[in-house]
Amino acid sequence: MRPITSTLIVIVAFVFALPSFAQNPFSPAVRVNDRVITQYELSQRLRFMTVLRTPGANEELARNILIEDRLKQDALAAAGITLTDEEIETGMEEFSSRANMDLQQFTRALGQAGVDRETFRDFVEVGLGWRNYARLRFGPRAQVGEDEIDRRIALASNRGGLRVLLTEIVLPNTPQFANQTQRRVQQIERITTEAAFSAAARDFSVSPTRTRGGRLDWLPLSNLPPQLRQVVLSLQPGEISAPVVGPNAILIFQLRAIEETDAEQPEIAALDFATFYIAGGDSDAARSEAARIRAQIDTCDDLFSIAKDLPPERLEREVLPPSEIPQDVGMELAKLDPGEVSATLTRGDALMLLMLCGRTPELGQEINREAIRNALVNERIASLSEGFLAELRADAVIVTP
Repeated sequence: MRPITSTLIVIVAFVFALPSFAQNPFSPAVRVNDRVITQYELSQRLRFMTVLRTPGANEELARNILIEDRLKQDALAAAGITLTDEEIETGMEEFSSRANMDLQQFTRALGQAGVDRETFRDFVEVGLGWRNYARLRFGPRAQVGEDEIDRRIALASNRGGLRVLLTEIVLPNTPQFANQTQRRVQQIERITTEAAFSAAARDFSVSPTRTRGGRLDWLPLSNLPPQLRQVVLSLQPGEISAPVVGPNAILIFQLRAIEETDAEQPEIAALDFATFYIAGGDSDAARSEAARIRAQIDTCDDLFSIAKDLPPERLEREVLPPSEIPQDVGMELAKLDPGEVSATLTRGDALMLLMLCGRTPELGQEINREAIRNALVNERIASLSEGFLAELRADAVIVTP
């Protein structure tokens, strides 16, 4: 979860302008296996996401997240994992502290925005339970060797580094494409050659790189998000990665080559980037608008003049460590130099125009091997749990009445 601030509560007036879901609030909005998501839960989650300024917050995204919550609850119940009231309360207090509030202040602010305390409690309970489940299920498979720690230390040093040649396939990860994407993932997993993988990229990928068979230029490994870096380092040239699941996309990579470089490649401490949301999703009109804006800007500051008369949620400027950036966004930023733009990804019904403002390198510090080990283990657990959740969704019976 990315940090939040108390200033988010000023959007209360906007929240009350959200759809009221006039039908019976307790009628089913979605059935997930044997569990039900009500219209009321859907409206509550959308309000909660809007208070947190979740990028692309809309009814479709709220529904998808609640579906994943139900799948997680099924897995937790099957594993016999439950949380005590004290554990949940502690989790709620920790989350509230990110807004520089205590729990009472935070829940009062949520109430003013029309969000029930129980909605916040359910959100925290599922998140904590899933984290415990992922550690228990995938922890034994996520162990890290000393050689992997050595490699990470070498990458973080200024004594050179690695660069990689990748081919990518990007598949849509939305309900309307779920069955099609699952079939295509199964086809791609059977590929054994670079030519066949590139052909699949041309046929299936939704990334602009499909026009060149998904082939990317050389990338410094340090540019990649930590989770994707771990995926790439586990591959030999010619091998294909397991699917990497993002919010709206599934990424699959083939490693074509990897080589050492003499150029300095310090570890990236933070990325400074801007996101401008364009209505229309992956449509011709949205892409034309993105091209028009791209032609008018040279730096991230130029976006503020584009957005000056628009609602504030249309433009976000963030400085985040790579580990807190969604993997699909991180991958797009990895391809960019400061001042360059990508308009490939969507969130809900909005096209995301991403602009890289700058990269902040890590300063030299004493090496803590145990901290590096923990970071690598957490990255691996996150990747394994995301893949498992995608499998649960593909096997689930999901019905919208």
